[in-house]
Amino acid sequence: MSEFLVSLLGERLVNSEKAEVDVQSLGAKLSLVGLFFGCSLNAPCKQFNGSLCEFYSRFKKTSEHKDKLEIVFISSDPDQKHWQDFLQEMPWPALPFKDRHKKMKLWNKYKVTSIPSLVFVDASTGKIVCRNGLLVVRDDPKGLEFPWGPKPFAEVVAGPLLRNNRQTTDSSSLEGHYVGVYFSAHWCPPCRSLTRVLVESYRTVKESGQKFEIVFVSADRSEESFKQYFSEMPWLAVPYSDEARRSRLNRLYGIQGISPAPSPLSLNRHVFPGLLCYLSIALLRVAANHAEEEGELEPAKELIQPIAEKLMAKYKAKEEETPLLFFVAGEDDMSDSLRDYTNLPEAAPLLTILDMSARAKYVRDVEEITPAVVEQFVGDFLAEKLKPEPI
Repeated sequence: MSEFLVSLLGERLVNSEKAEVDVQSLGAKLSLVGLFFGCSLNAPCKQFNGSLCEFYSRFKKTSEHKDKLEIVFISSDPDQKHWQDFLQEMPWPALPFKDRHKKMKLWNKYKVTSIPSLVFVDASTGKIVCRNGLLVVRDDPKGLEFPWGPKPFAEVVAGPLLRNNRQTTDSSSLEGHYVGVYFSAHWCPPCRSLTRVLVESYRTVKESGQKFEIVFVSADRSEESFKQYFSEMPWLAVPYSDEARRSRLNRLYGIQGISPAPSPLSLNRHVFPGLLCYLSIALLRVAANHAEEEGELEPAKELIQPIAEKLMAKYKAKEEETPLLFFVAGEDDMSDSLRDYTNLPEAAPLLTILDMSARAKYVRDVEEITPAVVEQFVGDFLAEKLKPEPI
C-alpha cells in the first residue's frame, strides 16, 4: 500500500509546521485517503476547511476507524505565502507547494471540476470510493458511515417519486427498467436546452416500448422553481422536500453541483451500475458536416463505435473508469450549447476532446475522419502528447 501512495502522492508531504512527512509512515492501517482540493483565496474553500477540521478532529478522537483515514491537501494557490498561511489551519499534511506537476496529475486523474472538492480514494489502489466528500462531511458529521462507499441505487432512491400531475409512484416500479438519473436546475440555461432535447428522446424511447424511465433530481433554489421546471417534464422526480434523498443521489454519483456546462445524466439498469456524467470526464466530439438528419450522422457513429468499445473493454478489464466518452455532434440545442460554451470552431469534420476537469480542449481539424485518425488522436491524448487549449 505504501508503495502505491508514494506513486500517487510522492515520497514527501509537508505539514503545518513545515516539517516533511514521509508518505510511507502514514500508517499500515490506512485504508482511505481524502484528497482535499482547494485554494486559500476561495471563500467556499475557507468555509469548508473549517467544517472539515471539525469533522477530522471528531473522527480522530471518537471513531474506531481513526487510524484508517488521512486527509491530504492539494492546493491551487497562486503563491507560496497564501498556501503556507492556509496550511497553518490544517491538522493534516499537504502536497508540497512546488510540486505543480503532481498537483495537475491529481486534478486530472480524479477529474476535479470545482473547488472545494474532497475525493475519498482507496489507499491501496487509488480507486475512487466517494467523489463528493463535501456531502459526507455535511450528511455524516460523526463519520458513522465510514468508508462511505457507494450503496445500491435501489436503496438510495427508495421512496415515493412524483409525477408532474402530482400523483406518486413507489421507486420499486423502476425494477427491471433502464433508468436515467437527471441532475438539473431551472436556473441553468444549458440544462433547460438539454431538457427540451431529452423530452423528445424520452418520448421516442417510450413509444418504442422500451422499459425506460428518468428520475429528476433537482438542484433548484426553491420549491416553486422546482415545480415550474418539473411541469415541463414527462418523467418522475424525487420530491424537492426530500433533501436527504436528493443529497444521497448526488453523493452516489459524485455530482458536485450544476454549472453552465451540459447537465449530468446518469444511466443505469436494474442494479444500476455505471455512470455517465458530462461534467467530470473528457468527451470526444466528431462534428458531422452540418448534419441535420439522423441518417447523416450514422456513418460517423459507425466509425467511432468500435473504437469506443475497444477502449471501454480495455479499461473495464483493468477495473478502471473509461477516461473518454464518445459522441457524435450534429445540429441540435445540446451540441450548440456545448460548442458555444467551449468556443469550438464551426469547421467540419472536426475532432475534439473536451476535458472539463482540466478546463481544456484538444482540437484537430482534418480533411477526412478515418478510424486511424481517430485512434491516433485518442492515443495521443491518453499519452499526454496533445497541447491543450483553455476553455
